[in-house]
Amino acid sequence: MDWAGWALFGLVATAALTAALIAAQLAGLTRLDLPLVLGTLVTEDPDRARVVGFFIHLGAGQGFALGYAATFALLHHATWWIGALFGMLHVGIALTVLLPLLPGVHPRMASQRAGPASTAVLEPPGLLALNYGIQTPAVAAVVHVMYGVVLGLLLKAE
Repeated sequence: MDWAGWALFGLVATAALTAALIAAQLAGLTRLDLPLVLGTLVTEDPDRARVVGFFIHLGAGQGFALGYAATFALLHHATWWIGALFGMLHVGIALTVLLPLLPGVHPRMASQRAGPASTAVLEPPGLLALNYGIQTPAVAAVVHVMYGVVLGLLLKAE
């Protein structure tokens, strides 16, 4: 497996994904702020949460990049289109399983059943993260496909 490639290109792909997601948020295409969502797992302060969440996201991205690299190694083949397919699988799982389960473990996120007495500061993403805007699934799909393409282009299958 391409260990040096995984270590470097996983960071590159995750930084690109995060930057594109933040740009989409700033452009008004989505309200999904992954660094904030992840960072508020450990701190209440939104400014600190974004910094902490960025590093949590980098770590998670490295973990996913390891999975991509291992799969490319098992296939003995790494291409942009295989990376794009992995990106679609990745975002599909994130939007249909991971994000909808997050309110069950996130200390500062309301659940779909939270009532007026809830003190949560974050709204739940909902299925496909649609609570963060109608364009959120498309934005998430584009940035995760981009992540997979970057890894497919840069990693060696060895």
